[in-house]
Amino acid sequence: MGTILIKNAAAIVTVDDKDTVLREGGIFIRDNRIEAIGETPDGADEIIDAAGCYVYPGLINTHHHLYQTFTRNLPQVQNMELFDWLKTLYEIWRGLDEEAIYYSSLTGMGELLKYGCTTCMDHHYVFPKTGSKAFVDRQFAAAADLGIRFYATRGSMSRGKSDGGLPPDDLVQDMDTILRDCERLAKKYHDPNVYSMQQIGFAPCSPFSITSELLKESAKLARSLGVRLHTHLAETQDEEEFCLSKFNMRPLAYMESCDWIGSDVWYAHGIHFNDEELKRMAETKTGVAHCPTSNMKLSSGVCQVSRMLELGVPLGLAVDGSASNDCSNMLAEIRVAYLLHRLNSSVKAPTGYDLLKIATRGSAALLGRDDIGSLAPGKAADLFILDTNLIELVGTELDPMSLIGTVGYARPAKYVMVNGKVVSRDGVLLGIDEAEVVAQSNTHVRRMLAGR
Repeated sequence: MGTILIKNAAAIVTVDDKDTVLREGGIFIRDNRIEAIGETPDGADEIIDAAGCYVYPGLINTHHHLYQTFTRNLPQVQNMELFDWLKTLYEIWRGLDEEAIYYSSLTGMGELLKYGCTTCMDHHYVFPKTGSKAFVDRQFAAAADLGIRFYATRGSMSRGKSDGGLPPDDLVQDMDTILRDCERLAKKYHDPNVYSMQQIGFAPCSPFSITSELLKESAKLARSLGVRLHTHLAETQDEEEFCLSKFNMRPLAYMESCDWIGSDVWYAHGIHFNDEELKRMAETKTGVAHCPTSNMKLSSGVCQVSRMLELGVPLGLAVDGSASNDCSNMLAEIRVAYLLHRLNSSVKAPTGYDLLKIATRGSAALLGRDDIGSLAPGKAADLFILDTNLIELVGTELDPMSLIGTVGYARPAKYVMVNGKVVSRDGVLLGIDEAEVVAQSNTHVRRMLAGR
């Protein structure tokens, strides 16, 4: 792959162990890793002049539903909360096919890349009875075309309406089918090695759409194969009432009864935990993917981020599904999170830089990675560069660490690099023909919404 020198950066926000910010420095990259930072060699095969720019470690998204990109901005669901929202959209998601999965993945991950996200985790759990066997494979194909680091989780639903669950019966699968495909995908795609571009986790959807037996067997299989576990939890009061009614337990106690607690488990949302539950999660190092925009749009509540940070609950950031956010933009998510928690927690709220750390190092830890999430020698060369010579950023140069949270950055990054390769430049994705992808994607959106 050769060498790349990023030189003359106005600031390099490393998010390293010492929270180092380097002024007027450089980064020297050999192949897919950072070799030197600060003082660097003078020459390289490729030189990127970052004068007037800030450099940050690549952002890491820890919860998404890429297929939902095709059901954004639907008027009929804009005023709904989670359960009604899901019931309405399941009727549309019945129309998913392999091409819809591929193009929605290109769309969602392409947007993430443009705005500095270099690792995307996705939770796909909707598998129609026919034509869905290769859905996750198609997601990996899309990720490879874009050049993004991809962490897929094989989701599942096994409790349909006839069994007291939320999803329609034709969108659930039997446990043997689910576990067999989980094992297939893990053996085909999961690469546990340093700098891995492809990883797999197992992610039964939620307490109200899966059986206890599936939860327990998924945990056994995941641990036998060395992969991680993920699901939605404590997202709404409706979910809490479901667990109390069905299992006579609060959601976290129910998940722990199914062996779903520990450092290899992270939950999406985590809004409605009480303090004892948060202490239990900190004790067991069970993590949370914080989804602020989604939580606000669906009126689900406010995650107790300040308390989680105080207790040491592992915490990452996420955009969640595009239909409950309507965009896939981690830069925007950082600022939303900053403002939400300033409103909710005042002086106890995380700073703009705290939110950047959650979106980088914190998110990396949720995925079990220590080779991404910061800029230092030996780390993967995942980064993005923001042009700060803009009228929108006049007067902001004192604190590049907090800039994304406090001021925000409302345009694509100047450069985005993944694994030592530039994948987006000046807001243009380099791995795909964007115009063709847009045209194909809109065709598939129209077909799915029309029910054919």
